[in-house]
Amino acid sequence: MTTNEPRPGQDHLGYSPGQRPLPQQANPTWLGHVQPEYYRQAPPNDAGRFQPVAPPAPPAARRGRSSAGASGLLLVGGFLAFLSLFLVLPFLLGSTGIPGFVIGFIASLIPLGTVLLTVRFIDRWEPEPRSLLLFAFIWGAVVSIAVTMLLQPYFSLIAGPASGLDYTTFAVTVQAPVVEEFAKALGLLLLLLFARKHFDGPVDGVVFAFTIAAGFAFTENILYFGRAIAESSDPGTELAVVFFLRGVMSPFAHAIFTGTTGLIMGLAARRWHNGLSVLAFFVGLVPAMLLHSAWNSMGADFLAQYVLVQVPIFLLAVLVIVLLRVAERRLTRQRLKEYAAAGWFTAAEVEMLATSAGRRSALRWAQSIGRGPQMKAFLHAATQLAFTRQRILSGRDVPEHQLEERHQLAGIAALRSAVLR
Repeated sequence: MTTNEPRPGQDHLGYSPGQRPLPQQANPTWLGHVQPEYYRQAPPNDAGRFQPVAPPAPPAARRGRSSAGASGLLLVGGFLAFLSLFLVLPFLLGSTGIPGFVIGFIASLIPLGTVLLTVRFIDRWEPEPRSLLLFAFIWGAVVSIAVTMLLQPYFSLIAGPASGLDYTTFAVTVQAPVVEEFAKALGLLLLLLFARKHFDGPVDGVVFAFTIAAGFAFTENILYFGRAIAESSDPGTELAVVFFLRGVMSPFAHAIFTGTTGLIMGLAARRWHNGLSVLAFFVGLVPAMLLHSAWNSMGADFLAQYVLVQVPIFLLAVLVIVLLRVAERRLTRQRLKEYAAAGWFTAAEVEMLATSAGRRSALRWAQSIGRGPQMKAFLHAATQLAFTRQRILSGRDVPEHQLEERHQLAGIAALRSAVLR
Protein backbone atom coordinates (compact mmCIF):
# COMPACT_ATOMS: atom_id res chain seq x y z
CA MET A 1 0.00 0.00 0.00
CA THR A 2 1.18 3.51 -0.80
CA THR A 3 0.05 6.76 0.71
CA ASN A 4 -0.75 9.40 -1.88
CA GLU A 5 -1.50 12.57 0.05
CA PRO A 6 -1.38 16.02 -1.57
CA ARG A 7 2.05 17.62 -1.35
CA PRO A 8 2.81 19.84 1.64
CA GLY A 9 1.42 23.31 1.19
CA GLN A 10 -1.29 22.24 -1.22
CA ASP A 11 -4.73 23.22 -0.04
CA HIS A 12 -8.10 21.79 -0.94
CA LEU A 13 -9.73 24.75 -2.60
CA GLY A 14 -11.82 22.42 -4.72
CA TYR A 15 -13.74 24.16 -7.47
CA SER A 16 -13.86 27.82 -6.52
CA PRO A 17 -12.39 29.61 -9.53
CA GLY A 18 -10.13 32.60 -9.42
CA GLN A 19 -8.60 31.96 -5.99
CA ARG A 20 -5.06 31.74 -7.32
CA PRO A 21 -3.27 32.52 -10.61
CA LEU A 22 -3.31 30.05 -13.46
CA PRO A 23 -0.53 27.47 -12.83
CA GLN A 24 2.38 27.75 -15.23
CA GLN A 25 1.81 24.36 -16.89
CA ALA A 26 -1.97 24.52 -17.01
CA ASN A 27 -1.86 25.14 -20.77
CA PRO A 28 0.50 22.42 -22.07
CA THR A 29 -0.75 22.80 -25.64
CA TRP A 30 -2.97 24.95 -27.83
CA LEU A 31 -5.37 22.00 -27.95
CA GLY A 32 -6.33 22.41 -24.30
CA HIS A 33 -5.97 26.11 -23.65
CA VAL A 34 -7.88 27.48 -20.63
CA GLN A 35 -8.32 30.99 -19.27
CA PRO A 36 -7.39 31.86 -15.65
CA GLU A 37 -11.00 32.59 -14.70
CA TYR A 38 -12.01 29.02 -15.56
CA TYR A 39 -9.20 27.20 -13.81
CA ARG A 40 -10.11 24.98 -10.86
CA GLN A 41 -7.98 22.67 -8.79
CA ALA A 42 -8.74 18.99 -9.06
CA PRO A 43 -10.93 17.70 -6.22
CA PRO A 44 -8.84 16.11 -3.45
CA ASN A 45 -8.74 12.40 -2.80
CA ASP A 46 -10.03 12.44 0.77
CA ALA A 47 -9.35 8.73 1.21
CA GLY A 48 -5.73 9.49 0.50
CA ARG A 49 -4.55 5.89 0.18
CA PHE A 50 -4.52 3.43 -2.69
CA GLN A 51 -2.40 0.68 -4.11
CA PRO A 52 -0.83 1.87 -7.37
CA VAL A 53 -1.04 -0.27 -10.45
CA ALA A 54 2.27 -1.88 -11.32
CA PRO A 55 2.26 -0.47 -14.68
CA PRO A 56 -1.46 0.46 -14.60
CA ALA A 57 -4.67 -1.32 -15.33
CA PRO A 58 -8.51 -1.58 -14.64
CA PRO A 59 -11.98 -2.28 -16.11
CA ALA A 60 -14.97 -0.12 -15.52
CA ALA A 61 -17.40 1.44 -17.82
CA ARG A 62 -17.78 -0.78 -20.81
CA ARG A 63 -15.63 0.54 -23.62
CA GLY A 64 -17.64 2.15 -26.35
CA ARG A 65 -20.69 2.59 -24.14
CA SER A 66 -22.86 5.21 -25.75
CA SER A 67 -25.15 7.78 -24.23
CA ALA A 68 -28.85 8.06 -24.94
CA GLY A 69 -28.01 10.70 -27.54
CA ALA A 70 -25.59 8.34 -29.28
CA SER A 71 -28.14 5.52 -29.30
CA GLY A 72 -30.78 7.87 -30.62
CA LEU A 73 -28.47 9.04 -33.39
CA LEU A 74 -27.81 5.45 -34.42
CA LEU A 75 -31.54 4.72 -34.58
CA VAL A 76 -32.23 7.87 -36.59
CA GLY A 77 -29.26 7.14 -38.85
CA GLY A 78 -30.46 3.59 -39.45
CA PHE A 79 -33.98 4.77 -40.25
CA LEU A 80 -32.72 7.45 -42.67
CA ALA A 81 -30.35 4.94 -44.25
CA PHE A 82 -33.23 2.50 -44.79
CA LEU A 83 -35.26 5.19 -46.54
CA SER A 84 -32.24 6.37 -48.52
CA LEU A 85 -31.59 2.88 -49.87
CA PHE A 86 -34.79 3.12 -51.91
CA LEU A 87 -33.18 6.02 -53.76
CA VAL A 88 -29.49 5.08 -53.75
CA LEU A 89 -29.60 1.36 -54.52
CA PRO A 90 -31.76 1.60 -57.67
CA PHE A 91 -29.52 4.39 -58.93
CA LEU A 92 -26.37 2.31 -58.40
CA LEU A 93 -27.83 -0.81 -59.97
CA GLY A 94 -29.21 1.17 -62.89
CA SER A 95 -25.83 2.77 -63.51
CA THR A 96 -23.62 -0.28 -63.08
CA GLY A 97 -25.74 -3.37 -63.63
CA ILE A 98 -25.55 -6.27 -61.24
CA PRO A 99 -22.07 -7.55 -62.33
CA GLY A 100 -20.65 -4.02 -62.21
CA PHE A 101 -22.22 -3.40 -58.81
CA VAL A 102 -20.77 -6.60 -57.33
CA ILE A 103 -17.29 -6.03 -58.73
CA GLY A 104 -17.41 -2.34 -57.79
CA PHE A 105 -18.51 -3.21 -54.26
CA ILE A 106 -15.61 -5.64 -53.79
CA ALA A 107 -13.03 -3.29 -55.32
CA SER A 108 -14.28 -0.39 -53.17
CA LEU A 109 -13.52 -2.32 -49.99
CA ILE A 110 -9.78 -1.80 -50.54
CA PRO A 111 -9.65 2.03 -50.37
CA LEU A 112 -12.34 1.88 -47.68
CA GLY A 113 -10.15 -0.35 -45.54
CA THR A 114 -7.21 2.03 -46.00
CA VAL A 115 -9.17 5.01 -44.73
CA LEU A 116 -10.81 3.13 -41.84
CA LEU A 117 -7.44 1.80 -40.68
CA THR A 118 -6.23 5.40 -40.64
CA VAL A 119 -9.27 6.37 -38.58
CA ARG A 120 -8.45 3.60 -36.14
CA PHE A 121 -4.88 4.90 -35.82
CA ILE A 122 -6.02 8.49 -35.21
CA ASP A 123 -8.68 7.38 -32.72
CA ARG A 124 -6.50 5.10 -30.58
CA TRP A 125 -5.81 7.60 -27.79
CA GLU A 126 -9.41 8.43 -26.91
CA PRO A 127 -11.62 6.01 -28.87
CA GLU A 128 -15.04 7.20 -29.91
CA PRO A 129 -18.09 5.00 -29.22
CA ARG A 130 -18.55 2.43 -31.94
CA SER A 131 -22.20 3.36 -32.23
CA LEU A 132 -21.25 6.90 -33.24
CA LEU A 133 -18.63 5.69 -35.70
CA LEU A 134 -21.26 3.39 -37.19
CA PHE A 135 -23.66 6.33 -37.46
CA ALA A 136 -20.94 8.37 -39.20
CA PHE A 137 -20.24 5.60 -41.70
CA ILE A 138 -23.94 4.99 -42.42
CA TRP A 139 -24.48 8.70 -42.90
CA GLY A 140 -21.61 8.95 -45.36
CA ALA A 141 -22.32 5.75 -47.29
CA VAL A 142 -26.08 6.09 -47.73
CA VAL A 143 -27.76 9.17 -46.25
CA SER A 144 -25.35 11.79 -47.61
CA ILE A 145 -25.55 10.16 -51.05
CA ALA A 146 -29.34 10.45 -50.97
CA VAL A 147 -29.16 14.07 -49.77
CA THR A 148 -26.76 14.83 -52.61
CA MET A 149 -29.07 13.25 -55.18
CA LEU A 150 -32.06 15.20 -53.85
CA LEU A 151 -30.32 18.58 -53.64
CA GLN A 152 -28.32 18.59 -56.86
CA PRO A 153 -31.23 19.30 -59.26
CA TYR A 154 -32.44 22.25 -57.19
CA PHE A 155 -28.94 23.63 -56.71
CA SER A 156 -28.29 23.34 -60.44
CA LEU A 157 -31.56 25.09 -61.26
CA ILE A 158 -30.88 27.97 -58.88
CA ALA A 159 -27.11 28.45 -59.12
CA GLY A 160 -26.31 27.06 -62.56
CA PRO A 161 -27.48 29.98 -64.71
CA ALA A 162 -25.96 32.53 -62.33
CA SER A 163 -22.53 30.90 -62.55
CA GLY A 164 -22.10 31.58 -66.27
CA LEU A 165 -20.45 28.18 -66.71
CA ASP A 166 -21.41 25.40 -69.04
CA TYR A 167 -23.28 22.59 -67.29
CA THR A 168 -20.40 20.10 -67.20
CA THR A 169 -17.93 22.59 -65.74
CA PHE A 170 -20.53 23.85 -63.28
CA ALA A 171 -21.48 20.34 -62.17
CA VAL A 172 -17.88 19.28 -61.61
CA THR A 173 -16.31 22.40 -60.09
CA VAL A 174 -19.26 24.01 -58.26
CA GLN A 175 -22.24 21.74 -57.81
CA ALA A 176 -20.45 18.58 -56.65
CA PRO A 177 -18.16 20.33 -54.14
CA VAL A 178 -20.94 22.44 -52.63
CA VAL A 179 -23.70 19.84 -52.44
CA GLU A 180 -21.55 16.84 -51.51
CA GLU A 181 -19.62 18.63 -48.76
CA PHE A 182 -22.84 20.05 -47.35
CA ALA A 183 -24.46 16.61 -47.36
CA LYS A 184 -21.51 14.96 -45.63
CA ALA A 185 -21.11 17.76 -43.08
CA LEU A 186 -24.76 17.50 -42.02
CA GLY A 187 -23.76 14.27 -40.30
CA LEU A 188 -21.05 16.16 -38.41
CA LEU A 189 -23.58 18.77 -37.35
CA LEU A 190 -25.91 16.11 -35.95
CA LEU A 191 -23.03 14.55 -34.04
CA LEU A 192 -22.09 17.95 -32.63
CA LEU A 193 -25.65 18.72 -31.53
CA PHE A 194 -26.68 15.34 -30.15
CA ALA A 195 -23.41 13.68 -29.10
CA ARG A 196 -21.51 16.73 -27.86
CA LYS A 197 -19.87 14.75 -25.08
CA HIS A 198 -18.02 12.74 -27.71
CA PHE A 199 -17.52 15.56 -30.23
CA ASP A 200 -15.28 17.59 -28.01
CA GLY A 201 -12.19 18.56 -29.95
CA PRO A 202 -10.38 18.62 -33.29
CA VAL A 203 -9.33 14.98 -33.11
CA ASP A 204 -12.95 13.93 -32.63
CA GLY A 205 -13.95 16.12 -35.55
CA VAL A 206 -11.31 14.59 -37.82
CA VAL A 207 -12.24 11.04 -36.77
CA PHE A 208 -15.94 11.54 -37.46
CA ALA A 209 -15.28 13.45 -40.67
CA PHE A 210 -12.91 10.79 -42.00
CA THR A 211 -15.47 8.09 -41.19
CA ILE A 212 -18.28 9.94 -42.98
CA ALA A 213 -16.01 10.61 -45.95
CA ALA A 214 -14.92 6.97 -46.05
CA GLY A 215 -18.56 5.92 -46.34
CA PHE A 216 -19.29 8.50 -49.03
CA ALA A 217 -16.21 7.54 -51.08
CA PHE A 218 -17.11 3.85 -50.69
CA THR A 219 -20.48 4.31 -52.35
CA GLU A 220 -19.09 6.69 -54.94
CA ASN A 221 -16.34 4.20 -55.78
CA ILE A 222 -18.95 1.48 -56.33
CA LEU A 223 -20.53 3.79 -58.91
CA TYR A 224 -17.28 4.63 -60.70
CA PHE A 225 -15.83 1.12 -60.59
CA GLY A 226 -19.14 -0.40 -61.63
CA ARG A 227 -19.52 2.00 -64.55
CA ALA A 228 -16.03 1.05 -65.71
CA ILE A 229 -17.31 -2.51 -66.00
CA ALA A 230 -20.73 -1.74 -67.46
CA GLU A 231 -19.91 1.00 -69.99
CA SER A 232 -16.51 0.03 -71.38
CA SER A 233 -15.61 -2.20 -74.30
CA ASP A 234 -12.47 -3.14 -72.36
CA PRO A 235 -13.78 -3.35 -68.79
CA GLY A 236 -10.65 -4.89 -67.28
CA THR A 237 -8.37 -2.09 -68.46
CA GLU A 238 -10.90 0.63 -67.67
CA LEU A 239 -11.43 -0.71 -64.15
CA ALA A 240 -7.67 -0.86 -63.56
CA VAL A 241 -7.26 2.78 -64.63
CA VAL A 242 -10.18 4.04 -62.54
CA PHE A 243 -9.08 1.98 -59.55
CA PHE A 244 -5.54 3.37 -59.78
CA LEU A 245 -6.82 6.95 -59.92
CA ARG A 246 -9.36 6.61 -57.10
CA GLY A 247 -8.16 3.69 -55.00
CA VAL A 248 -4.41 4.23 -55.15
CA MET A 249 -3.76 7.90 -55.93
CA SER A 250 -6.65 9.44 -54.04
CA PRO A 251 -8.24 7.19 -51.38
CA PHE A 252 -8.02 10.09 -48.89
CA ALA A 253 -9.41 12.83 -51.14
CA HIS A 254 -12.89 12.96 -49.60
CA ALA A 255 -11.41 12.40 -46.14
CA ILE A 256 -9.19 15.47 -46.47
CA PHE A 257 -12.02 17.63 -47.85
CA THR A 258 -14.49 16.76 -45.09
CA GLY A 259 -11.70 16.49 -42.53
CA THR A 260 -11.15 20.25 -42.73
CA THR A 261 -14.78 20.80 -41.75
CA GLY A 262 -14.46 18.33 -38.87
CA LEU A 263 -11.22 19.95 -37.71
CA ILE A 264 -12.72 23.44 -37.60
CA MET A 265 -15.91 22.24 -35.91
CA GLY A 266 -13.84 20.31 -33.37
CA LEU A 267 -11.70 23.34 -32.56
CA ALA A 268 -14.86 25.35 -32.00
CA ALA A 269 -16.40 22.60 -29.87
CA ARG A 270 -13.31 22.57 -27.66
CA ARG A 271 -13.56 26.30 -26.95
CA TRP A 272 -17.18 27.37 -27.35
CA HIS A 273 -20.75 26.45 -26.56
CA ASN A 274 -23.16 24.96 -29.08
CA GLY A 275 -24.23 28.25 -30.69
CA LEU A 276 -20.78 29.33 -31.86
CA SER A 277 -19.85 25.73 -32.60
CA VAL A 278 -22.74 25.52 -35.05
CA LEU A 279 -21.40 28.62 -36.80
CA ALA A 280 -18.17 26.68 -37.27
CA PHE A 281 -20.18 24.24 -39.40
CA PHE A 282 -20.63 26.93 -42.04
CA VAL A 283 -17.07 28.22 -41.69
CA GLY A 284 -15.67 24.70 -42.00
CA LEU A 285 -17.60 24.07 -45.22
CA VAL A 286 -15.64 26.77 -47.05
CA PRO A 287 -12.18 25.10 -47.13
CA ALA A 288 -13.78 21.70 -47.75
CA MET A 289 -15.63 23.01 -50.79
CA LEU A 290 -12.59 24.88 -52.09
CA LEU A 291 -10.33 21.82 -51.76
CA HIS A 292 -12.97 19.65 -53.42
CA SER A 293 -13.38 22.13 -56.27
CA ALA A 294 -9.62 22.40 -56.77
CA TRP A 295 -9.38 18.61 -56.98
CA ASN A 296 -12.21 18.36 -59.50
CA SER A 297 -10.74 21.20 -61.55
CA MET A 298 -7.55 19.36 -62.40
CA GLY A 299 -7.55 18.65 -66.12
CA ALA A 300 -4.85 18.08 -68.73
CA ASP A 301 -2.09 18.96 -66.28
CA PHE A 302 -3.52 16.55 -63.70
CA LEU A 303 -0.21 14.85 -62.90
CA ALA A 304 1.69 18.10 -62.35
CA GLN A 305 -1.07 19.51 -60.12
CA TYR A 306 -1.29 16.23 -58.26
CA VAL A 307 2.42 16.24 -57.46
CA LEU A 308 2.82 19.96 -56.82
CA VAL A 309 -0.48 20.68 -55.05
CA GLN A 310 -2.37 17.60 -53.91
CA VAL A 311 0.59 15.66 -52.53
CA PRO A 312 1.70 18.62 -50.36
CA ILE A 313 -1.90 18.99 -49.13
CA PHE A 314 -1.92 15.31 -48.19
CA LEU A 315 1.42 15.65 -46.39
CA LEU A 316 0.11 18.71 -44.56
CA ALA A 317 -2.92 16.69 -43.47
CA VAL A 318 -0.60 13.97 -42.14
CA LEU A 319 1.40 16.59 -40.23
CA VAL A 320 -1.77 18.06 -38.71
CA ILE A 321 -2.90 14.62 -37.55
CA VAL A 322 0.50 13.91 -35.97
CA LEU A 323 0.44 17.27 -34.18
CA LEU A 324 -3.08 16.59 -32.93
CA ARG A 325 -2.01 13.25 -31.48
CA VAL A 326 0.99 14.84 -29.76
CA ALA A 327 -1.21 17.59 -28.36
CA GLU A 328 -3.71 15.03 -27.03
CA ARG A 329 -0.95 13.19 -25.17
CA ARG A 330 0.39 16.41 -23.66
CA LEU A 331 -3.07 17.45 -22.58
CA THR A 332 -3.72 14.04 -21.01
CA ARG A 333 -0.43 14.19 -19.11
CA GLN A 334 -1.08 17.67 -17.70
CA ARG A 335 -4.65 17.00 -16.59
CA LEU A 336 -3.66 13.70 -14.95
CA LYS A 337 -0.74 15.43 -13.22
CA GLU A 338 -3.29 17.76 -11.67
CA TYR A 339 -5.23 14.76 -10.39
CA ALA A 340 -1.97 13.27 -9.12
CA ALA A 341 -1.31 16.45 -7.17
CA ALA A 342 -4.74 15.97 -5.57
CA GLY A 343 -3.88 12.39 -4.58
CA TRP A 344 -5.61 10.33 -7.27
CA PHE A 345 -2.55 8.96 -9.11
CA THR A 346 1.15 8.52 -8.53
CA ALA A 347 3.68 10.30 -10.74
CA ALA A 348 4.70 6.93 -12.21
CA GLU A 349 1.10 6.16 -13.11
CA VAL A 350 0.75 9.49 -14.90
CA GLU A 351 3.82 8.73 -17.01
CA MET A 352 2.40 5.34 -17.82
CA LEU A 353 -1.05 6.68 -18.70
CA ALA A 354 0.21 9.61 -20.77
CA THR A 355 2.68 7.88 -23.09
CA SER A 356 2.20 5.30 -25.82
CA ALA A 357 5.18 3.31 -24.56
CA GLY A 358 3.82 3.36 -21.03
CA ARG A 359 0.43 2.12 -22.17
CA ARG A 360 1.93 -0.68 -24.21
CA SER A 361 4.05 -1.73 -21.24
CA ALA A 362 1.02 -1.63 -18.97
CA LEU A 363 -1.03 -3.77 -21.33
CA ARG A 364 1.76 -6.34 -21.69
CA TRP A 365 2.09 -6.57 -17.93
CA ALA A 366 -1.67 -6.84 -17.41
CA GLN A 367 -2.01 -9.50 -20.09
CA SER A 368 0.75 -11.51 -18.44
CA ILE A 369 -1.37 -11.77 -15.28
CA GLY A 370 -4.67 -12.22 -17.10
CA ARG A 371 -5.91 -8.66 -16.59
CA GLY A 372 -5.66 -7.31 -20.15
CA PRO A 373 -9.32 -6.21 -20.52
CA GLN A 374 -9.25 -4.59 -17.10
CA MET A 375 -6.15 -2.62 -18.00
CA LYS A 376 -7.67 -1.42 -21.26
CA ALA A 377 -10.68 -0.18 -19.31
CA PHE A 378 -8.43 1.61 -16.81
CA LEU A 379 -6.46 3.34 -19.55
CA HIS A 380 -9.66 4.38 -21.26
CA ALA A 381 -11.22 5.65 -18.03
CA ALA A 382 -8.14 7.72 -17.14
CA THR A 383 -8.12 9.32 -20.58
CA GLN A 384 -11.83 10.11 -20.33
CA LEU A 385 -11.21 11.64 -16.90
CA ALA A 386 -8.49 13.91 -18.31
CA PHE A 387 -10.80 15.16 -21.05
CA THR A 388 -13.68 15.65 -18.62
CA ARG A 389 -11.41 17.91 -16.59
CA GLN A 390 -10.55 19.81 -19.74
CA ARG A 391 -14.26 20.43 -20.34
CA ILE A 392 -14.59 21.76 -16.80
CA LEU A 393 -11.59 24.06 -17.21
CA SER A 394 -13.01 25.33 -20.49
CA GLY A 395 -16.02 26.63 -18.55
CA ARG A 396 -18.57 24.57 -20.51
CA ASP A 397 -21.51 23.00 -18.67
CA VAL A 398 -19.39 22.91 -15.53
CA PRO A 399 -21.95 21.46 -13.04
CA GLU A 400 -22.81 18.62 -15.41
CA HIS A 401 -19.18 17.74 -16.04
CA GLN A 402 -18.29 18.05 -12.34
CA LEU A 403 -20.92 15.42 -11.59
CA GLU A 404 -19.50 13.23 -14.33
CA GLU A 405 -16.02 13.79 -12.91
CA ARG A 406 -17.09 12.57 -9.47
CA HIS A 407 -18.50 9.38 -10.99
CA GLN A 408 -15.31 8.83 -12.99
CA LEU A 409 -13.08 9.36 -9.98
CA ALA A 410 -15.14 6.87 -8.00
CA GLY A 411 -14.74 4.41 -10.86
CA ILE A 412 -10.95 4.76 -10.91
CA ALA A 413 -10.68 3.01 -7.55
CA ALA A 414 -12.85 0.12 -8.74
CA LEU A 415 -10.78 -0.18 -11.88
CA ARG A 416 -7.60 -0.36 -9.85
CA SER A 417 -9.07 -3.12 -7.72
CA ALA A 418 -10.12 -5.09 -10.78
CA VAL A 419 -6.55 -5.06 -12.11
CA LEU A 420 -4.86 -5.85 -8.82
CA ARG A 421 -7.24 -8.40 -7.32
